[in-house]
Amino acid sequence: MLAALTIATAVAALVLAAWCGFAAYRDQPTKDWHFIGMAVVSLLALVQLVVGIVQLARGERPDQGTAIFVGYLIGTVCCVPAAALLSLGERTRWGSVTVAAGGVVLAVLQVRLYDIWGG
Repeated sequence: MLAALTIATAVAALVLAAWCGFAAYRDQPTKDWHFIGMAVVSLLALVQLVVGIVQLARGERPDQGTAIFVGYLIGTVCCVPAAALLSLGERTRWGSVTVAAGGVVLAVLQVRLYDIWGG
């Protein structure tokens, strides 16, 4: 795995979580700007999925098993879009809380991916 990409994705996810957490604190739902931030974070996770698949195709293997690594890769790609869909259904401050929680979960998944790969 690319350590710089993992760090960038985790930091972006935490920034998104803080931003949406602040919106929830101000009793605001997710807005268009938040969805742009979610798209950026989701794009980073998608790039990481592609990098991980390419590394597996080249013959590199994670320390803790390929199946668990691929499972975590898929989970990272699905995490923020799932939170975005839930926030669309809940147009109150709790939608912002949902996205903030999704950002924190994505950051934790990044740390776990790095650990699975052997970092």
